Amino acid sequence: MSNPISYAELHTKNAAAAKTFYGKLFDWKLVDHQMPYGLYTEISPGEGITGGLLQADAGDSHWLPYVTVSDLIAATEKAKGLGAKALKENQEVPGMGRYSVLTDPTGAFFGLWQTNKPA
Repeated sequence: MSNPISYAELHTKNAAAAKTFYGKLFDWKLVDHQMPYGLYTEISPGEGITGGLLQADAGDSHWLPYVTVSDLIAATEKAKGLGAKALKENQEVPGMGRYSVLTDPTGAFFGLWQTNKPA
């Protein structure tokens, strides 16, 4: 597996303003979904990788790229062994897959994603 960046998620302090900005700037299709933790907006740019947008729990607004891996637990452990800090590990998205969110040794955020879909 080549481990591509497969998804990008915007965690923002102002989801409504971000939706207006990116929708008008790039003409992205933005579709809201009510989730157990709140509103989640799917981003469909028309080509390239898809993404999402949600209200940030805390901290600054930031983009979070997700890298696809074939074994989430092994990749998470490998990242931690190389100096990453895990913020969330092996979280399930029902019917879709699992993810971990980490910071690299420089403090940059990234996610790991393992899909439930067969290759």
